[in-house]
Order: sequence, then C-alpha cells, then structure tokens
Amino acid sequence: MKNLRIIFMGTPEFAVATLGSLLMNGANIVGVVTAPDKPSGRGRKITKSAVKKFAEFSNIPIIMQPMDLKNPDFVSFLKNLNADLFIVVAFRMLPEEVWRIPPRGTINLHASFLPDYRGAAPINRAIMNGETTTGVTTFFIDEKIDTGNIILREEVQIFPFENAGDLHDRLMKLGARLVIRTLAGISENKIKTLAQTKLIKNEGITKLAPKIHPNDCIIDWNLEAVRIHNLVRGLSPYPGARSWFRCDSVNLSFKIIESQPKIEKHSFKPGTISSDGKQYIMISCKDGFLSVISLQLEGKSRMGTEEFLRGFRVSDFNVGTIQPV
Repeated sequence: MKNLRIIFMGTPEFAVATLGSLLMNGANIVGVVTAPDKPSGRGRKITKSAVKKFAEFSNIPIIMQPMDLKNPDFVSFLKNLNADLFIVVAFRMLPEEVWRIPPRGTINLHASFLPDYRGAAPINRAIMNGETTTGVTTFFIDEKIDTGNIILREEVQIFPFENAGDLHDRLMKLGARLVIRTLAGISENKIKTLAQTKLIKNEGITKLAPKIHPNDCIIDWNLEAVRIHNLVRGLSPYPGARSWFRCDSVNLSFKIIESQPKIEKHSFKPGTISSDGKQYIMISCKDGFLSVISLQLEGKSRMGTEEFLRGFRVSDFNVGTIQPV
C-alpha cells in the first residue's frame, strides 16, 4: 500500500472518514482534490469543504480546488504528480481525461450495493423505497455514472427505524474499511473485478438513486402510512419531508423529522390532524395514521411533539388542510 502514490478526491464528511483511514494505514497521499470554497449559511460566509479542512489539518501538501475539471492546466498538474491511483469518494463526475490518468486506475467508493442505486442519493433513496438492505461498493470508474467493474462489495441491513443520517454514519465507516481492503488488494495484485452486467437481473432493470429535488420532499397524505414514514426516514435529518399547516389563512411550512406509522381503518380525509393537544399529533393517511414524533417549523429549531403542542393549539388548524400551497 505504501508503494502507491495516491491522489484522493472528495468533498463532504462522508469522504473524510476514508481519507483519515488511508492516512492512518500509511497510504502515500500525494495530493487532494476537493470542491472550491463557497459561501454558506445566513451570513454567506466563505466555507471550506470538510475534506479540505481535514487535509489542511493533516498537513497534506497539495490541495487542489478546480472549478473546471477539464481545465488543461489542472489536468497537466495532475499528470505531473505521477500518481499510481486515484481514489474518489463523494465527489463530482470525472471527465475521461482525468480518470484515465493513473496507470493503476481510478477507484470510487459508492454507498450502495451496486448495481442497484447508482446515482447521487443512494442512502436516501434506499430508505425512501423501503429497502431492508443496502451496502458499500468499490469499483473502477468508467465513462458512465457508477457502472464500472466492481472490486469489492459489502451488504448490510437497514434497520426498521433507521434514518438517512444514521445509515450515512454506518456506511461512512464501513466504506472506509472497504477502501483499505481494496487498496491492499490492488497493491498486492490480488484484485479480481466483476462486470456489473453480470449482476443485473430482472430484465436488465436496476434501481436508481437520482439527486433529491425539493418536490421529492413534499408529503402526499394520500399514500400509505408506511410509505410516508419511509419518506420521513429517508430525508431525515436533511433535507426533511415537508408539509403545511393551514391556520387563519396562513400556511405554516414544517418538516417531520421522526414519525411512526399506525395502520388502522378510519373515515378521515387524508391529511386530517388528530391530537389531544398535549402529547400526540396524528395525521391521517390512506390506510391509517402517521404519528409525528418530532418536527421542525420553518425558521425554527427541531421540537418534539409535546414541546410543539405547548406553543401551538392544533384546534386552531383547519382540518384536512395539510397540503402544499
């Protein structure tokens, strides 16, 4: 492992765990590529990526933040570093002129059990779809998104009330260990890859994980309680499954952070609120109710249901009007 010159590419916290594990295992990281600094928060303060902060803390001498991955100067600089291998974790799609540079290839860590859930949001989408298993995969990057030959995979269970944040943290650690195993195999020339086409069943259909858009977060109360609960889990703690309270002709946007489905027959219109005004809020769905455990009003901090009910009277909300504007 130490004989390989490696360039690491990544941006968010998910990638930091792998970079840290590589350094702790003695990998020779000759440079890091991450996203440019950008303004964030209400004050629009210029913020460094999680990977850049960690790379600076770890005294990695070369940190690159290209705006354009196809820029000839950037590509030339990469080539001159004479890396044997690129390792990519939670980064942008690489152009061919970049991922073809290293002689030992460019490997990627993906947070799903490929070939299912290719795309930008594999953790969210797996939970939103009610999956009971997922995993992490390392593969060699090719010209398409998440389609390259698989090196190693590890499958894990998704627990019934686990949310995207919980699963993210588990897969982050599991993925870091998988990259170390992958790198050891490459270093010792013991890697045997597997084409993803050999794993695809069901007439070539795979489950995809496209980016989460705002409309994906809106709750449809006409759906089954478990499907809505999975949406809440899959979008918690961020960006959050959204709906609206209607009160005195004003729409109050809120996110449900924790929930519990209750399956039972009822005669309420979907979206109807039931509450004792003290301890619980139930919202009717197609086949039962969604019990709201915690929520967050727009512009406010997260609150448990009991705390919320101390400041709001659900009786003031119009029945059956938890719908988009």
